[in-house]
Amino acid sequence: MKTAQEYLDDANAVVPKMDVKDAIAKHAEGNGIFIDVRDSAAIAETGTIKGAHRVPRGMIEFRADPKAEALYDPVFKKDAEIYLICGAGGQAALSGKTLHDMGYTNVTNIGGFPGWKDAGGPTEA
Repeated sequence: MKTAQEYLDDANAVVPKMDVKDAIAKHAEGNGIFIDVRDSAAIAETGTIKGAHRVPRGMIEFRADPKAEALYDPVFKKDAEIYLICGAGGQAALSGKTLHDMGYTNVTNIGGFPGWKDAGGPTEA
């Protein structure tokens, strides 16, 4: 039986983490897809990254699977640069591991939204 920490350790072993300042620079370049995996209530409370797609962690598999036709979100491309954010970094890591297991090749955890906001990253409600 695995613990939550073991799941996080497995995720962190395959999903690279990027410093928030580097992530803000990537966002400014306009390259990559930024996805907030928090639930809508958390996003409504704090806002999110400007232009970020909002895909709750519990929907990642469905939104990222082209065979889940009615639920698939075409923003998900297997070779796209995908940058994930959540509240503190754990949900982003676990979502990134899921995407990695689904064949996505360029997924990065950029940590928690408070770090983004504190570093001056662009936000929206």
